[in-house]
Formats: sequence, C-alpha cells, structure tokens
Amino acid sequence: MIEVIKDLIEKEISKAEVDVGGDGSKFTVTVVSDVFENKSVIDRHKMIYSIVDKYIKTGEIHALTIFAKTKSENVDSQ
Repeated sequence: MIEVIKDLIEKEISKAEVDVGGDGSKFTVTVVSDVFENKSVIDRHKMIYSIVDKYIKTGEIHALTIFAKTKSENVDSQ
C-alpha cells in the first residue's frame, strides 16, 4: 500500500517529493511541492485526501498523517 499511495500522489502532483511510511492501515505521508504555495494547511490536506479517498472509503487506509510543505518550507525546517 505504501507504493500505491506514493504512486498516486506523484501522478497527481507533478514534481512532488513524496515519502510514505507506516504499516497495516496507518500511514504517514510527507509531500514537498510548490503546488502548496499560498494554500492553507487545510487546503493542502484536502488535496492529499482527495487523491487517496478511494482507499480511505474502502478502509485500506484507516489513518493518514500528512505533512505537506513547499520546497522553501522544507528547507527552512531542516
């Protein structure tokens, strides 16, 4: 499921750096992309949730922790 989530996000958000971890049905997703520029945290999360919604509805993803940052925010946090 980790690769499925990663592939889905990479398809929808071009040039994104995507890292997915977790097991079972609980996952952590970190997405770094300038597509998040000028978007609120809630809007960023909505973007990610909409991409994996099918798997949330089927229960394959039960819990999803999201870190969605722009490239400059990612550099600043390191």
